Amino acid sequence: MSRSGYSDDCDDWALIRWRGAVASAIRGERGQAFLRELLAALDAMPERCLIANDLRDADGDFCTLGVIGNARGVDIASIDPEDRDSVAAAFRISPALAAEIMFENDEGYYHNERPEHRWQRMRQWVASQIRGSGQS
Repeated sequence: MSRSGYSDDCDDWALIRWRGAVASAIRGERGQAFLRELLAALDAMPERCLIANDLRDADGDFCTLGVIGNARGVDIASIDPEDRDSVAAAFRISPALAAEIMFENDEGYYHNERPEHRWQRMRQWVASQIRGSGQS
């Protein structure tokens, strides 16, 4: 199972309900505010590269959620990156939105993605989720 908690082992109705929760989290006021803040944090990065499978690595590089945690001054070391509920609570977002961002960051492309490409892809994904961004 992935860090997002997504798996291929679910029934159709559970998947439909989950995708509805993700869509609602992205569409909602709190989700939209978070995505706008996340986009600004990504754009403010001096080195535009993202890691996968953790919030921050030993070199001080971040995943997409780690970027906003760093910008907010969140103690990232205290968050279990494998627990989407604790990640969601730390960033004050729904577990559905946290899981979706983790999935897109870690598994949204292919296994050997370069960190610079992951940054470009995730920035584009975040921008495309913001209402009125013209990038949907």
